Amino acid sequence: MSRIIVITSGKGGVGKTTTTANLGMALAKRGRNVAVVDADFGLRNLDLLLGLENRIVYTAVEVLSGQCRLEQALVKDKRQPNLSLLPAAQNRMKDVVTSDQMKQIIGQLVGKYDYIVIDSPAGIEMGFQNAIAAATEAIIVTTPEIAAVRDADRVVGLLEANGVKKINLIVNRIKPAMVEANDMMSVEDVQEILAVTLLGVIPDDERVIVSTNRGEPLVLADQPSVAGVAFDNIARRLEGEKVDFLDMRVPQENFFSRLRKRIFG
Repeated sequence: MSRIIVITSGKGGVGKTTTTANLGMALAKRGRNVAVVDADFGLRNLDLLLGLENRIVYTAVEVLSGQCRLEQALVKDKRQPNLSLLPAAQNRMKDVVTSDQMKQIIGQLVGKYDYIVIDSPAGIEMGFQNAIAAATEAIIVTTPEIAAVRDADRVVGLLEANGVKKINLIVNRIKPAMVEANDMMSVEDVQEILAVTLLGVIPDDERVIVSTNRGEPLVLADQPSVAGVAFDNIARRLEGEKVDFLDMRVPQENFFSRLRKRIFG
């Protein structure tokens, strides 16, 4: 059976689309057939992060209106042929698709793909309701900021109320030095508030911006960054592997470097 996973958060700008692109690509690299679905109608970005924006001919809206077949709207990635994108319409309003239509279109993907990963829009309105309508699992993405965590907590409650019981957590953009200085919430703080299973921790990494601008997910890099390794590890955990979490502690200075600082300033 296909695993239908919605990537959501409540708050915008926490890294849902980056997570969808990298997780989908990491699973495809592992030989799984993956469909990533952009449910952010009106503001699509998943195609940009995957570098597939120039290959879109049809979108989910044309499929639902009968203007094309589902297969015609799916864009297959040339780097990882196991990954396909179902794009959202960019010039339509968020309420152009209903929850029942979303279930219908996801239902057509079931059985053809091992994973169907849905990129949810920000907020908890119609777009969010559509994104979670067909999902059987959810991954909450949050940054370690009180506003983002509070929104994520609200989303956990909404997911449970809608029958999505399997909920995992990704804490994004963690800065170990700030955590140690008590200027940022720790992963443990976030876990305690949300009370869902931790799936991964992504460090703050400038290369995320570079990869986004180039349309090349981090997990495809020949020399993977720490964030890229973290996304690969998340894919492995989703597959049931036991993978240790990356050590996010700030390296402690040794005795000699402290002594050197004391002597030379």
